[in-house]
Amino acid sequence: MVCIAAFIILAIVGVFVAIVSVFKPKIWKSYTKALKKAWGCLWKKVRLQKCETGFKEDVKNTLLSRIMLKHPKWVKPLSIIIEVLSVVIVVVVVWAILTAIKSLLAIWALGSCNVTKPSACSLGAEVCSIDESEPTNMFEATGRWFTEWGEIFEAIPEKFKTYDANNYDFNYISTSGSEAENLSAVVDIFDPGCSVCMMSYRNQKEAGFFDSHNVRLVPFAIQDSEDNYKFKNSEIIVRYMFAAEQIKPGLSLGIIDRIFTSKNSEGLSYQNKFNDDYSHEEAIAKIESWLDSDSGDHDLTRKIRGIVNSPEITDKMNHNREIVENQLKVKGIPTIIIDGKKETGLWKNT
Repeated sequence: MVCIAAFIILAIVGVFVAIVSVFKPKIWKSYTKALKKAWGCLWKKVRLQKCETGFKEDVKNTLLSRIMLKHPKWVKPLSIIIEVLSVVIVVVVVWAILTAIKSLLAIWALGSCNVTKPSACSLGAEVCSIDESEPTNMFEATGRWFTEWGEIFEAIPEKFKTYDANNYDFNYISTSGSEAENLSAVVDIFDPGCSVCMMSYRNQKEAGFFDSHNVRLVPFAIQDSEDNYKFKNSEIIVRYMFAAEQIKPGLSLGIIDRIFTSKNSEGLSYQNKFNDDYSHEEAIAKIESWLDSDSGDHDLTRKIRGIVNSPEITDKMNHNREIVENQLKVKGIPTIIIDGKKETGLWKNT
């Protein structure tokens, strides 16, 4: 391990040696000589051959030469320490390389370098991530590391798959009404509390996307693996949207349009109010006031309230979650199925 660790260290310091060698050329000659020896040793290790013991001893002698003269008794324990540090260096470097490879594969296959918490990856798409709970101990963390590899390899074939919006039996809200059959079908999965979903919705509305496509809006309240909701009032908003759609198709569109595009009398976005300010009761009161305004029928709002927490609405939400997380294996939203592709992240008006 000493010769392998020596090669790794020499390779890392090579840049600095190259700079210094501009002023002291002899340093570069000594460096390349040592690097060639280290590489020769590493290459033999790769081919499962024995490394030259001379190089290993050269490294130790170089590090311990002064100590040998002054403190001979220290040589043996320090030699053991060098061996241990060599193993640690090799393990850390191998782990770093594997992690880098895993991150690159995850970005390509899943759109994020962080499989467990996609929004934590600055290199990935701009999303509201569907996170998993954090490991509580080393064994869980190790298991998660290997599980993530499995998720990545499982997702790779999905990159070459053709997606059809008609193949997924979502509970959804149509934006096209009677003209839906004449337009290409699109599935648009969103969370009412997700700021990226809000920006995507605004871009789509501005571009006339809802007029040119049969957009099937799928309200989805993000939950982690322990069933905690990511945004405070998303669950009740989704419940009211499905309940309103069941009582009067099209009525629920007013709810999400106001949350994503409107502001209150103080100039604050309704999405921010629902996420940060409104209590559960205040959120219900606001939604019902919109339903009263849009339908002009308080009795209809009362009927909607009566089924909001019904098993039927719960089943619709659970059914959508099964498709999103297990069939489509979505790691973040908004996610849209369009033109045979599954695209995750901010929808840009291009």
